[in-house]
Amino acid sequence: MKTQAGARNLITDVAGLRVGNAQDMRLRSGVTVLVADAPFTAGVHVMGGAPGTRETDLLSPDRVVEQVDALVLSGGSAFGLDAASGVADGLREMGRGFAVGDVCVPIVPGAILFDLLNGGEKDWSDNPYKALGRAALEAASDAFEIGSTGAGTGATTATLKGGLGSASAILPDGSTVGALVAVNALGSATVGEGPQFWAAPFEIGGEFGGLGPAPHPPDPMTAPTKLAQHANTTIGIIATDAALTQAQCNRLATAAHDGFARALLPSHTLMDGDLIFAAATGARPAPDLPAQVMLGHAAACTMARAIARAVHAAAPMPGDPLPAWVERFG
Repeated sequence: MKTQAGARNLITDVAGLRVGNAQDMRLRSGVTVLVADAPFTAGVHVMGGAPGTRETDLLSPDRVVEQVDALVLSGGSAFGLDAASGVADGLREMGRGFAVGDVCVPIVPGAILFDLLNGGEKDWSDNPYKALGRAALEAASDAFEIGSTGAGTGATTATLKGGLGSASAILPDGSTVGALVAVNALGSATVGEGPQFWAAPFEIGGEFGGLGPAPHPPDPMTAPTKLAQHANTTIGIIATDAALTQAQCNRLATAAHDGFARALLPSHTLMDGDLIFAAATGARPAPDLPAQVMLGHAAACTMARAIARAVHAAAPMPGDPLPAWVERFG
C-alpha cells in the first residue's frame, strides 16, 4: 500500500481536528489536548502494565456515551489526570458536552505518563495540571510544535530524550490517518549506539533524518535507571476522517499499538502504561472490511513514524537527564 504524508504531516491533517500544547519549563512537564469542531467517536486500547487514565471505561461499545469532546495526554503521573478537569471547564464555557437536561457535561478522557524524576521542580503546593490543561485547550490549532513540548516536554526513552510526535498519511482511497504521541518509553527508539531509528522502514521523505535502517541491529537497549525508577509510559492518539463505530475505533487503537512495537524496543512492558486512543470524525464514508484492514495497517505505520519524529525533534535543555537526538547525532 503506497501512502504519502499529509500537507502538515501532523494529526491535524485529519480535517476538523486541532491540537493545543501547554508546558511549564520549570516543571519540565506539560499537557497536550486534541479537540475537534464537533464531538467525535472515540475508542481506546491499553497494552502497558502501568496505565493512568480518566474516563476510559465509557469508551467501551456497550456504554451510553458514544462520542467525546476532547482527548488529553499529560505528564505528571496521577497528578496529570487533573489536566482533563481544566479542559472540561473550558469546554463547558463553550457550551460543549453531553446534554443532560439543560446541563452540558464535557466528555474528556485522558491518560498520563510518568515524568516526575526528570529534574524539574515538582514541589508545588497546588496541582498545576488543571491550569495547564485549560491553557492547552485555549492554544488548540491545526498547526502545532512537536518535540520538547506539551505532554512530551519532560519525556525520556532508554537512551535519549523523548518528546511529542505527530505524523499523517493519505491512503489510496483518499482517507487520512493521523497520529499524535508522547514518547516516554522504557525502551529505545534508536538502534544500539547509533542514530538510526527502529521505525526507519516506515519513514516518508526523510522526516526523521532519512538515515535508513541500521545495517546490523543489536539487541534493544534499556537503561538500568529507567528500570529502577519505573519512569515510563508512551501515550498516543490515532485519528481518521473515516466514519467508524466505537467498536471499530477500539480495533483501530489496537492496530496502532503495532506502531509502538515497531518503533520502541521493548514496548508494552509491565512498567509502561502504554495506551492509544482512537478518534474518528466521520467526514468520509464508513470503510468496508478490506478498507478497515488497510486503515489499521496505516495506523500502525503512521504511529511508528510519529514516535521517531518525537525523538528526532526533541530539543536539549540544561540539566537534561539524557541527551537529545540532535545533541548527540545532529
